[in-house]
Amino acid sequence: MALTKQKKQEKVAALAGELQGATAAIIGTFTAMTAAKDVDLRKTVRNAGGKYQVLKNKLAPKAGEGTKIEDALGGLKGVSSIAYTSGDPVALAKALSTWVKDNSQFTFKLGIVDGKVLSVAEVNQLATMPGKEELFAKLLFLINAPAQRLATVINATGRDLAVVINQAVEQNKLGGAAPAAAVEAAPAVEAEAAPAADTEGASAQAEAAADEAPAEG
Repeated sequence: MALTKQKKQEKVAALAGELQGATAAIIGTFTAMTAAKDVDLRKTVRNAGGKYQVLKNKLAPKAGEGTKIEDALGGLKGVSSIAYTSGDPVALAKALSTWVKDNSQFTFKLGIVDGKVLSVAEVNQLATMPGKEELFAKLLFLINAPAQRLATVINATGRDLAVVINQAVEQNKLGGAAPAAAVEAAPAVEAEAAPAADTEGASAQAEAAADEAPAEG
């Protein structure tokens, strides 16, 4: 039964509302899809943070106008369906790729991420990339790892310094009577050396005077 113009407009408006916030989508096709398989596929897409709909090829371009997945909805032929998300495109691609391995009746046509149309090969590559959660986890590790190492070094340095100070105190290398005595002894040594130097100077002057005096005859 053909859709009336009003029904078509309603379907376009409903799909447009669904696609408005989508940032990524995967367009597929299927043959001999059972009701049970369809339910399982929708569940798989939903668990990946997406939604799934079977498309009317002529209505899809109008519904996608002004959205980030608009370029993927033009010129569709044959049976078409769309899995779309406003979340992680990698998670959606991974989920669909895993499901397709066990359900060959569904195949990819193309994909789109933030306005960039992807071939089937690129969709498969997308499924092998790390998802947002994995990337965030790696990023946090890279951010936190240097801080953890720095904290370890600082703590170790503090402990080592404390050990050195304690050993120095135990061996009387910091403060105490011995260093003070050594400081006080230094001026005394210098004072004792000064008279010796004066005596030696007087003797030299006496000898020089004797040599210059005339001999008594």
